[in-house]
Amino acid sequence: MRSFLLKSLTKNPLSASSPTLKSLLLSSHRSYAKASPKEKVIVPEPEPERLEDDVSTSGISRPLSEILKELSKRVPDSLVKVRMEDGFSIKYIPWHIVNRIMNLHAPEWSGDVRSITYSADGKSVSVVYRVTLYGTDAEMYRESTGTASVEDTGFGDPVQKAEAMAFRRACARFGLGLHLYHEDLL
Repeated sequence: MRSFLLKSLTKNPLSASSPTLKSLLLSSHRSYAKASPKEKVIVPEPEPERLEDDVSTSGISRPLSEILKELSKRVPDSLVKVRMEDGFSIKYIPWHIVNRIMNLHAPEWSGDVRSITYSADGKSVSVVYRVTLYGTDAEMYRESTGTASVEDTGFGDPVQKAEAMAFRRACARFGLGLHLYHEDLL
């Protein structure tokens, strides 16, 4: 089943109408009916579609160039959020969506917080985050920072906000959602 899911995602994995992407974005909680001990429940597994150009997405089985190509694709507008900051509207992709896209296209990626630093006056916190991609031919990492005001607790903990910002920016350095930074120039 896993290979069927992964192969079906490779057709057009970021399509907003993709039922597979929608199921990935929905809660992963499932309920299963219990069968009595005498009953035998058989659920047939759907026959996987055969793609002309099968793209392997399990493990570290692809070169970095293929992973980067997938990450650089435009993210559908339905996954992009808008927030107001200092009177300006800012488009962004929520960290949990970025995480799922990374899991889909670069299953062996890793990320870690490199540092958490409070400003001298204690009014802001900065986080440095590193994302590493692993391919068959090489591994590559990108780091970025995120800063949040300690006083701004409207949407959660300032360290979490700074970490999410740094994570999204590090992924953007691989091309994920990079189009959002340059839309006004197009």
